[in-house]
Amino acid sequence: MTTPQEELLPGTRRALLHRIAVAQAEGRAPSLVAAVVRGGRTVWHGARTSVDGHGPDETVQYRIGSITKTFTAVLVLRLRDEGLLDLGDPLEKHLPGTGAGEATIADLLAHTGGLAAESPAPWWERTPGSLRPELSDVLGEKPLLHPVGRRFHYSNPGYTVLGALVEKLRAAPWEEVLRREVLEPLGLDRTSGHPQAPHAGGWAVHPWADVMLPEPAEDLGLMAPAGQLWSTTGDLARFAAFLARGDDRVLSAETVREMRTPAAPAEAADVVDGVTYGLGLQIQHRDGRLLVGHSGSLPGFLANLTFSVEDDVAAVVLANCTSGPLLSTLGADLVRIVAEAEPRIPEPWRPLPEVDASVLELAGPWYWGTHAFALRLATGGVSLEPLSGSGRRSRFRANGDGTWTGLEGYYAGELLKPVRRPDGTLSHLDLGSFVFTRQPYDEEASVPGGVDPDGWRGIG
Repeated sequence: MTTPQEELLPGTRRALLHRIAVAQAEGRAPSLVAAVVRGGRTVWHGARTSVDGHGPDETVQYRIGSITKTFTAVLVLRLRDEGLLDLGDPLEKHLPGTGAGEATIADLLAHTGGLAAESPAPWWERTPGSLRPELSDVLGEKPLLHPVGRRFHYSNPGYTVLGALVEKLRAAPWEEVLRREVLEPLGLDRTSGHPQAPHAGGWAVHPWADVMLPEPAEDLGLMAPAGQLWSTTGDLARFAAFLARGDDRVLSAETVREMRTPAAPAEAADVVDGVTYGLGLQIQHRDGRLLVGHSGSLPGFLANLTFSVEDDVAAVVLANCTSGPLLSTLGADLVRIVAEAEPRIPEPWRPLPEVDASVLELAGPWYWGTHAFALRLATGGVSLEPLSGSGRRSRFRANGDGTWTGLEGYYAGELLKPVRRPDGTLSHLDLGSFVFTRQPYDEEASVPGGVDPDGWRGIG
């Protein structure tokens, strides 16, 4: 794989190298490797290591821990897109007898299923999966700790259940399905359930001394869909590009956008921290930037994948230590460095190829009561937003019958309908029962409650 380093400016490349060098030195990581993606392609790769004369490149495998969950979520959403399940289905419908059957598929994907964070003792990450041969061994006697759907509570067993669901509906092992349906189509040939040379060894670094201890690399068995995978910065860079753009061989752009949409109720601390969870993806608001991705850790390894859709920049960072550098912060910093030093250049503005006169008639200012809005036409639909300040705003897609459906925010799923007079002229817009008129409280439009016949007035 050839990394086109020249696509970033020398100053940007040095800032990226400096950032990972500081992280590796201060975090005391035996090795740390990183990649940056822009425009769907890897544009930078860097590594720091404690071994003289050798630096890991984009083909060296590291264990990626819970980034595995994002791969599992992709498999589940493929099942949904094929009509084999619905995200609102209770688990019991497809996988009966678990004791957690009232949780929906969406609940499990978003960690709102009420399940425990970990499996019963012993610690599953440092013991062989053969100790947990059945789902009941993973879930325990009382799987549900919280009411289903009420709160976000990160759950490794929840993704074990999702892996079992994939295996049942595909009638094949989870890893086999993953390779056939995701890894091979995306060209991720250095991602696997077990390490393949060249790969890094996992280490624990003593917290108070500069010495190390090798960590075991256990086969996680049934817990594999929650954290088994090994991968490289090269493969994860391609995976990040897929999560930002979609690939119809695996998931459409619309479905990966759904994965990036918040799906879990945020607790007070999460609101303060600006973090939430989608469907198999972590979402955070940091330094004015919306970042999506996932972190991962297993004994001996740390991993992070972070991307900004708006900036079209992604970062992947891998390290072979149990604790040390904060890779979520590091990943966000790498994205920020590139986005700020070399801002995304927008595509040229181009006029619409054609526009229906009845649609063009909708464009311009509208009033909901006394609130001023503007309806604009653009490629892909229309948007409605306040003329000034903050407020409710949304894009809308055409339904083909003269109506429009909201895509986001307060008006997501709501119907926007132009209402015409008997003579065919445009009267007003109806948006989920809200009446938008060309003038504030237009007396010629059907304003609920009517308009005072004496009209507007001052105070004499």
